[in-house]
Amino acid sequence: MDLKSNEPFWLVKNGILSSYPSLKSDENSDVLIIGGGITGSLIAHQMIKDGYKTMLIDKREIANGSTSATTSMLQYEIDVPLYELAEMIGEKGAAESYKACSKSIDDLEKISDEIKSTAGFQRKKSLYFTSKKKDVSWLKKEFAARKSAGFKVKWLEPEEIQKKYGFEKTYGGILSVQGASLDAFIFAHELLKYNAAKGLKIYDKTEMKSVKYHSDFNEVFTAENIRIRTKKIIYCIGYESKNLIKEDFVQLKSTFATVSEIDPVKLKNLDKTLFWNTDKPYLYMRTTDDNRLLIGGGDEDFQDPGKRDELICKKEKEILKNLNKVLPDYKFYTDFSWAGTFGETKDGLPYIGEHKKFKNSYFVLGFGGNGITFSVTGMEMASAFMKSKKHPLTEYFKFGR
Repeated sequence: MDLKSNEPFWLVKNGILSSYPSLKSDENSDVLIIGGGITGSLIAHQMIKDGYKTMLIDKREIANGSTSATTSMLQYEIDVPLYELAEMIGEKGAAESYKACSKSIDDLEKISDEIKSTAGFQRKKSLYFTSKKKDVSWLKKEFAARKSAGFKVKWLEPEEIQKKYGFEKTYGGILSVQGASLDAFIFAHELLKYNAAKGLKIYDKTEMKSVKYHSDFNEVFTAENIRIRTKKIIYCIGYESKNLIKEDFVQLKSTFATVSEIDPVKLKNLDKTLFWNTDKPYLYMRTTDDNRLLIGGGDEDFQDPGKRDELICKKEKEILKNLNKVLPDYKFYTDFSWAGTFGETKDGLPYIGEHKKFKNSYFVLGFGGNGITFSVTGMEMASAFMKSKKHPLTEYFKFGR
């Protein structure tokens, strides 16, 4: 399954930062991580820190899947509003899920400092606004739910939003203190390089073809029939898990994004904030570390890569039309447009944990707009699983919930 297309911005901007060999001989490990994107690199970082003999394989070049197509908006807000999630799974589970995403942003900053990252981690506020009057009542309900759960939020009236950001035709919004952005493509490469120096074995262009599950170990066979014997497998394969797990647990969606030419002057008042609105599908935007405006939206059900890619030009026009409603005086000069595929769950939550059909294995599958922050939570959860410890979020993120 092709997760990106038509020159994703991060891949064009950064090029291939590192190249690793394919696996050519049999290997043994304590932990085998399948997937070399941002999720796999974070889990590998945790496994090396915990002292396990760890291997990572990816069928592509490292980070050339969905990690090269992500917008890398780091938010504690989940795609399902807090008050709605509370109705679905209970107030405790909803609040703890939101708080885990908030903690993940803090943890990412610590990891960034630890590895001396150059991926441009930057603290930002987050504005969740509405351009439709009918959405004001439930958005205020969401504001009350977040405030009650202890999040630092402020309600902004339309006049305040216009004065602060220049947005027109809004009816109010929730301004949150907690948020951030980074270049996930660079960050994944940096994490892997950092941990390769500590013993992590990395092989790209190495595809898992089959697995023999035993009572206390697994044998993984590659497309070249090379064998990897490992005590545990951790699957970090995102939306491609749909090809491995047959039940209907996630809906695949296509999303579209476009990024402007460099414009440091006109984007100055947008630089410190992430933006998304209450539309369905929602419009979202952020500035990049090289002073561009990155905007996305126009989500549709995924059919196949070809049909998705045919929509890029149409969706670019649609996204820019929506942007013009909010910022009518801003002239957007397109530099890159692309499409990506992501997974959407009914409750907006990830799947992290065991699956009954896969022995000696764990899955870390971050879905929706919180894939990266869910993956950081996955580090903590995978670490607990490996030590046979319980984690308080297991019940909310498990398969079959």
